[in-house]
Amino acid sequence: MTVVSTIISIVLLLAALFMIVTVLLQSSNARGLGAIAGEITNNMNKAQAASVDAKLALGTKIAAAVFVVLSLVLWIIG
Repeated sequence: MTVVSTIISIVLLLAALFMIVTVLLQSSNARGLGAIAGEITNNMNKAQAASVDAKLALGTKIAAAVFVVLSLVLWIIG
């Protein structure tokens, strides 16, 4: 493995972990699994909860895009 592919692999792993965390922190519409995140709507008002959910959704989208691009780059150079 070259140095570049090692660095890309590390960043790919970090992007995957960040994507997993942001998906798990998002509040769900179902009542069953919402307890994992601590029911964010009970602790904050709805506007703040929507803002946090929007930021988490944006973070998930960015992490997914980075993951896909780095996967393709690693496939091309590897």
